[in-house]
Amino acid sequence: MGVVDRLPHALRDRERFGAALGRRWPAVFLDYDGVLTPIVDRPEDAVMSAAMRSTVCDLARRCPVCVVSGRDRAVVQRLMGMDELVVAGSHGFDIWHPRRDALEHEAASGFEALVAEVTDRLRQEVAGLTGVAVEPKRASVAVHYRLADEPARTRVTALVERLLAERPEELKLTPGKMVYEILPNLDWNKGRAVDYLLDTLGLTGPGVVPIYLGDDVTDEDAFRALANRGVGVGVYVGDAARLDRSTAAQFTVDDPDQVRTLLDSLAR
Repeated sequence: MGVVDRLPHALRDRERFGAALGRRWPAVFLDYDGVLTPIVDRPEDAVMSAAMRSTVCDLARRCPVCVVSGRDRAVVQRLMGMDELVVAGSHGFDIWHPRRDALEHEAASGFEALVAEVTDRLRQEVAGLTGVAVEPKRASVAVHYRLADEPARTRVTALVERLLAERPEELKLTPGKMVYEILPNLDWNKGRAVDYLLDTLGLTGPGVVPIYLGDDVTDEDAFRALANRGVGVGVYVGDAARLDRSTAAQFTVDDPDQVRTLLDSLAR
């Protein structure tokens, strides 16, 4: 059993979830991988299903919907097969609005050369390691090792630790599910992005309830951002009883299929 004994379930404990929302207008924030699609071995295979796309479109006609992902913003839009939503890519470094284009903020630029240099270094040093993939992004670089054997994973871990030790003031690590992501060492994350979007899009009134659905450790910053505001509802996607960390989410659902059921209910 994990450190979380039991979170109320947003579907099975429907009355508690409804009470948390009250009669307020939802503003929905969604992680991509593990929430709108299942986790897959190859990141490029995480294409959103037609059924999920239909559900998200229906919900977006009723209330604001924003996707907040560690992936590049353009990649998320391509995998979703739609560009009608606000998307915060690269952990919120790159935020795009369908009518206002790029939304500039304090951490939106100035790190490109650093990221390019680290990306080149990683590509050179993991070349030849079977099952290891370097994914360059606008504001970070990810090293995926889900398909690698144990010796290759050990080498990747050592390489990442060495890079961080060499440039502790410039780089930081965001761990994920079988991936290391190296970012500029700036005070910006999914939580800061959600805070920025709530303020910028005018979603801070007493009649609005922000809802964030996420499955990974990077989503905890967003759960905490809502908790710190004293409003909103965080929903952890996954088996909360098996979590090896505490969570700031207040509810859970099991998987993307249940995410779609929950979003369908919000769209009604």
